[in-house]
Amino acid sequence: MAFGTLDGDDDEVMSEINMTPLVDVMLVLLIIFIITIPVINHAVKIDLPRASNTPNESKPQSINVSIDAQGKVYWNQTEVDETALANNIALAAQQEPQPELHLRADREVRYERVAEVMAAAQHGGLGKIGFITEPKH
Repeated sequence: MAFGTLDGDDDEVMSEINMTPLVDVMLVLLIIFIITIPVINHAVKIDLPRASNTPNESKPQSINVSIDAQGKVYWNQTEVDETALANNIALAAQQEPQPELHLRADREVRYERVAEVMAAAQHGGLGKIGFITEPKH
């Protein structure tokens, strides 16, 4: 009897799926997983010492600099002029850890004004500047 034919007629092909290769592959994979899983989880059992440790992370404070539509600059909601802005930036740059400058600008303000404030922050020594925006609805 030949595989794939019925009753010795060579023209008719058997339409059933041969499951033997599939079962062979699955058994080989099962054996591989049975062998490798215990090797992966192998660890030395030791009793580690216990200590209470709290990380001493001091988050740097953030400074809010806002620019309204008329180009007025606000340092933490207090209006400042150019010299006061430069002095505040210089004082903030000396702090450890250095605070992050959060820049909020009105959508109608000229880009030139935003660039001036960014340049003042860079010249004063503040390296971290973040732009605050509102999400689109």
